[in-house]
Amino acid sequence: MLLFWQHGYEGASTDRLRIAMGGISSASFYAAFGSKERLFRESLQRYMDMHGGVVVALRDTSLPPRERLEQALLASVTVQTETSHPSGCMLTLSATILSEAGATLQALTGGHRDETRRAIADCIADGVSSGALSVVTDVSSLVSLYDAILLGVSIQARDGVSVASIRGAVRSAMASWDAAANG
Repeated sequence: MLLFWQHGYEGASTDRLRIAMGGISSASFYAAFGSKERLFRESLQRYMDMHGGVVVALRDTSLPPRERLEQALLASVTVQTETSHPSGCMLTLSATILSEAGATLQALTGGHRDETRRAIADCIADGVSSGALSVVTDVSSLVSLYDAILLGVSIQARDGVSVASIRGAVRSAMASWDAAANG
């Protein structure tokens, strides 16, 4: 998982993966995983299970919608900037740009990002229906804003932008929620 996270799908060569697994042979690698793509899919699922909690936070209806969104964004910043693993988001960075052979993996990671956008949209729609946001709120624009923040954290984390600056960006983005609450 860490090699795919750090180097992307195509950057994590089969040789590099085999060496990281203790120098197993090619035959053992293919016997265990069937293909590099299958290992990537398993690694991506492990990543989602361990670090992909953004959607869970967005769907936590025990919290007010604004708190759900802010909590999800800040949790994402924390995960993406931790030093115990590669920075950024594996889902965003590992299979965004691939050769034509990687189209199925682009669709896989794109599907996960679509799920996050839907969860953001549902959270914002909950804000409108609960009266926390004005009925004239441009939900689509807010979804794009908060999704852009989530995606941008990956690049900023990789570029070494300070955690304080990224958290500040989240606070600034939440001002858009507050503006929409006031109509």
